[in-house]
Amino acid sequence: MVFKAGDIVILKSGGQAMTVAEARPEEVVCVWMGEEGDLFRESLPVAVLEAIEIDDEEEDEEDEDDAEDAEDAEDAEDDTEANKVA
Repeated sequence: MVFKAGDIVILKSGGQAMTVAEARPEEVVCVWMGEEGDLFRESLPVAVLEAIEIDDEEEDEEDEDDAEDAEDAEDAEDDTEANKVA
């Protein structure tokens, strides 16, 4: 497989998504953020990587959840105001 800078890859054995920083014929330099926000950079053989696609659908679902949360908060606020009037 041929990778290029900016591709999102993952180890064939699993793990987290990494970004290709440099692509060479036999190895790829990948960067990724660790769980604590540390930036890692490692050269890996092409044979151990596969390309992945990040779904925009996941982002859309998060946006929908945020909108529902905001709507619920507004409804709760309306209920509070109605109780004050009564």
